[in-house]
Amino acid sequence: MNPLLEKPYEQEELDGRETSYSFAPEPASVPRARHLTRAHLADWGLDEHSAVAELLVSELVTNALRHSRGTIGLLLSFRDGLLRCEVEDADPFLPRACRARDDEERGRGLHLIELLACCWGSARTTEGKAVWFELTTAGALAA
Repeated sequence: MNPLLEKPYEQEELDGRETSYSFAPEPASVPRARHLTRAHLADWGLDEHSAVAELLVSELVTNALRHSRGTIGLLLSFRDGLLRCEVEDADPFLPRACRARDDEERGRGLHLIELLACCWGSARTTEGKAVWFELTTAGALAA
């Protein structure tokens, strides 16, 4: 079995166009989230969006690991030509893009999301916050 697919994560198939995962707060969750994003997009016929979605999901999951404690949630949904990826964590503070200096190794993730996604945002939840982005797609999941 592929070690990226080994637990700890839980999946809930919400319907044919939406699925969610819960990950343990550990560094191995970042490649798991990328791999599961790629696999699910392939199932939906959205392979051409996989590289960007994986990159942006990994940025959000990494931010959740860095700034929060507890379980990390990933929700993937595809409706009306939009792929939405949402990461939830227990930190109530909403992210904001900051200007990274040229010599800094961090601080560019939200700028990548701003550049590559058609839109993004964040909202407080009862247990912390959710940060999401959307990608416009040309692919279609069979109804």
